[in-house]
Amino acid sequence: MDLDGQSNRPVSPMKWAHTIKAVAFDMDGLLVNTETLYTQVSDIILMRRGKRFSLELKRKMMGLKAAEAFRVMIDQENLTDSVDVLQRETKSEFEKILADQLCLLPGVHVLLDLLDAKGIPRCIATSSSSEFAARVLELTKIRSRFDFVVTAELVAQGKPAPDIYHLAAQRLEVEPNNMLVLEDSQHGCAAGVAAGACSIAVPGEHSLDHDFTGSFLVADSLDDPRIAAQF
Repeated sequence: MDLDGQSNRPVSPMKWAHTIKAVAFDMDGLLVNTETLYTQVSDIILMRRGKRFSLELKRKMMGLKAAEAFRVMIDQENLTDSVDVLQRETKSEFEKILADQLCLLPGVHVLLDLLDAKGIPRCIATSSSSEFAARVLELTKIRSRFDFVVTAELVAQGKPAPDIYHLAAQRLEVEPNNMLVLEDSQHGCAAGVAAGACSIAVPGEHSLDHDFTGSFLVADSLDDPRIAAQF
């Protein structure tokens, strides 16, 4: 928001210039509340080291491959721990809360029902590991609603590079400009934009202040009618 209380979100026409033939979903913070859980776990990890997990640090880490995100944490907080140590500790803390606290975010089933009705293929393209994605999708019981899952492990460069969305478009058998990318973070949206896709931001409380420059529009939730209008 600017000083007059006006939104500084990008203004876009209501309809993408190309026919949307497929959809690629981010996972964390878009389909499920794992970004909230990441904040909780990261704060625990840093408090053990006499520090706190700030919104500034979260913004820098969101959407990156795990190893890259932990390197950002190490550099900014001057930690002596290795990436492997932080990853193991984070995984252990997640296992304590995931089953009880994981939940779907608003609009997931509404949008998936619309895609089913229109026969539009879709995938998940996530920076999370294949192991973690499988666990999340098992717990939320939505894996069967997607054609496939691609993870950052399958590409040379993670978000904000476009690699994962180029791969998604290739596997969906569509040109990138015929694919809708749904993301909650600036790194993720930047990846979709760089790939040439229709990139729509769906920020949560954790990413309302992100820079979504280049995104087609910024939606309020997955059941925002402006998303449905693209099909």
